[in-house]
Amino acid sequence: MKSEEKQVRHWSRVEMLHETVKNKNIHIKGRHSYYSDAWSGSFEQSVVRYLYGDAYSLQHWESQWEIDPLYIGDYVCIGAEVVILMGGNNTHRADWFSLYPFADNILASYQPKGPTTIGDGAWIGMRAMIMPGITIGEGAIIAANAVVTRDVAPYSIVAGNPAREVRKRFTEDTIRRLLALQVYAWPEEKLQRLQALLCSSDIDALEATEAALREP
Repeated sequence: MKSEEKQVRHWSRVEMLHETVKNKNIHIKGRHSYYSDAWSGSFEQSVVRYLYGDAYSLQHWESQWEIDPLYIGDYVCIGAEVVILMGGNNTHRADWFSLYPFADNILASYQPKGPTTIGDGAWIGMRAMIMPGITIGEGAIIAANAVVTRDVAPYSIVAGNPAREVRKRFTEDTIRRLLALQVYAWPEEKLQRLQALLCSSDIDALEATEAALREP
């Protein structure tokens, strides 16, 4: 019965990344980040593109360059049909006359983009695309269908193609104080104890309660 339940695809079911990701070049922090996979294949099969280290690539060739890794923080929510483009396909040189990746010049054509990082508590909307080498800050929201071509600041909302900042989720002062609290570095027990305040917008109460927990 349990195996049958696992095969049922429904929008209310999610893929917990720490349970499913096998590629050694994808680094998952914590045990809470998920992918809404009801309308697609698994996270590794359908979301992460051009990343060496999956079962097929390991069997068929050896990478000729250092792999640009993917880092995903804790409590990250990834919507259905998101695409995260990685650096393995960066062999189309716009500064050369030919964009074609000729085998004889493949090493010279490759341009690394560096790590792609999705910060703790970020939410990536349905069918958004994250380009290689991007850093998405803590608590950021990527709107559905956005194409992210540049870094996204913590606790900001971006939308469009290319994605532009729509607004900050909170005031600059509140964001500074939130980042200083380092919420996603807290032990699980502490985060759960403060969950009600995290599910609010009262920064004064959150700071005060957190400080009280630290008192001897």
